[in-house]
Amino acid sequence: MKRLFFSFAILTVVAGCATVDPVKTPPGDSTFIGAPVETPPAVEPPRPRHNLSGFPLPYRQGYDDGCNSVQGAERKDAQRFARDANYRTGWQDGYALCAPRK
Repeated sequence: MKRLFFSFAILTVVAGCATVDPVKTPPGDSTFIGAPVETPPAVEPPRPRHNLSGFPLPYRQGYDDGCNSVQGAERKDAQRFARDANYRTGWQDGYALCAPRK
């Protein structure tokens, strides 16, 4: 039983250290779905009226852009919206939650 537990513990540690190779993007193809997302500067958006602590920075940035889009001209980074799920979800949530209720 001890051997089984020890083997499982070692396997878990080794599996946690495994890395995944990034998807190779064909040269000059910026529309390739597996293309890496360029990381924007780590600028914290202004504090929203909803508690977003614990959410990743791209989500908070998207939320801020979506929320501000309700109040005026649409603020959306189209490339990030298409490729970054956290930014896209944050933008959609910000837009929906900041829109006036009917």
